[in-house]
Amino acid sequence: MDTILGPLYTAVSWIIVQFHSLYSLVFDKDSGWAWGLSIVSLVVLIRICLIPLFVKQIKATRNMQVLQPKMKAIQERYKSDKQRQSEEMMKLYKESGTNPLSSCLPILAQSPFFIALYQVLNHIANNEKVGVINQTLLDSARNAHIFGAPLSVKFTDSAGKVEALGASLTDVRVVTVIMILMMSASQFYTQRQLMTKNVDTTVKTPFMQQQKMLMYVFPIMFAVFGINFPVGVLVYWLTTNVWTMGQQMFVIRRNPTPGSLAFKERQERLRAKGKLQEDPAEIAARKAVEEARAHRQQPKRVSKAKRHSGAVQGTSKGQAPQKASSASAGEEAEAPTLDKSKPQGRAPGQVGGSSRNAKSGKGQRPKHPSKK
Repeated sequence: MDTILGPLYTAVSWIIVQFHSLYSLVFDKDSGWAWGLSIVSLVVLIRICLIPLFVKQIKATRNMQVLQPKMKAIQERYKSDKQRQSEEMMKLYKESGTNPLSSCLPILAQSPFFIALYQVLNHIANNEKVGVINQTLLDSARNAHIFGAPLSVKFTDSAGKVEALGASLTDVRVVTVIMILMMSASQFYTQRQLMTKNVDTTVKTPFMQQQKMLMYVFPIMFAVFGINFPVGVLVYWLTTNVWTMGQQMFVIRRNPTPGSLAFKERQERLRAKGKLQEDPAEIAARKAVEEARAHRQQPKRVSKAKRHSGAVQGTSKGQAPQKASSASAGEEAEAPTLDKSKPQGRAPGQVGGSSRNAKSGKGQRPKHPSKK
C-alpha cells in the first residue's frame, strides 16, 4: 500500500509541513498547537476543494427523494423480473439525470486523504520518516501534545509506548474518549438535522427510513472504530464533522428541500421581509384560515357540580309542562264528544233537507202525478 499511495503520502505530509511552518511563527514549533492546527488546516483545504462535489451530493440526494415513489412502483411492477427491474431503474436514472453514487462522492473523495493521514501519523508514531518529513520534523511531531496526549498515540496503545512519548496513559484515554464522543455527537446531530428539517414530510419513502437508520449507525461506528485512530486522525475527523455540520446548516437555511420544515421557515422569513411573491389566491386563503382561527370560540369548561345541578333543574322544570300537556290533551279529548252530542236530538231527515234547500234555494220537489 505504501508503494501505491506513496505520492499521496508525500502530498499530505508536504501540506502539513507548510502549515506547520506558518503556525510556527505564532506557536512553538514543537507544540501540539502548531501541529494540531496544521491538521485542521489540511481538513479545511480539502473540504474547500470538495465543495463542488458537495453541491452534486445535495442535488443527487434531492433527486433520489423525488424518484423514490417511482422506484417503488417499478420494484412492485417487476418484482419477479430482476433484469427488467434493473433496466427500468437505469432508464429512470438516465431520464432524470440522477446518479445514485453522487451522494457518496464527498466521502469517497476524501477517503484517500484520510488513509494517507492515518499512515503518515502511524509512521511518526513508529519513528519512521514519511514523505517530506525528515528526522528533525519527525522528532518535533512525536513530541507534540494536545491536552497532554501525543498526536501519534491511540486509545489501545500500551502504557510503555505512551510513556516513551512523555505522556501518561490516563491523559491519552481521557482525551481520546472526549474526542470520540464529540465526533459521534456531531455526526448524530448532522444526520438528525437533515432528517428533521430538510426532508419533505409529505412523501413517505424508504429513503427516509434508510437515513433514519444511518442517523444511529454512523455514531456507533465512529465510537467503535475511534479507539483505533491516533489522536491526530481524531482531530482530522472531528474537524471534518464540524465542517460538515456547519456547511449543512448553511445549505438548509439558504436552499432547503421543497416541502420540508426548513423550506416553510425560509418562506416565512422571506414573507416577513416582503421578498416573497405569492399568488393572491393563496394569500386570501391563508388570511381566511387565520381569521377563522381568531374567531373560533373554545367551549367553556363546566364543573361537575354545575353540570349535576343543571340536570336536576332541567328535570324539575320538565315535569310541570308535562302535566299541563296532559290536561290540555284531556280537554281536547272531551271536546269531540260534546260536539257529537249536539245533533243527537234532531232528525236526520230534517238536517238533510234543510241543507239541500239551502243549497238549491227552492222548496221540496212535487210528487209525480202517477204516485198520487
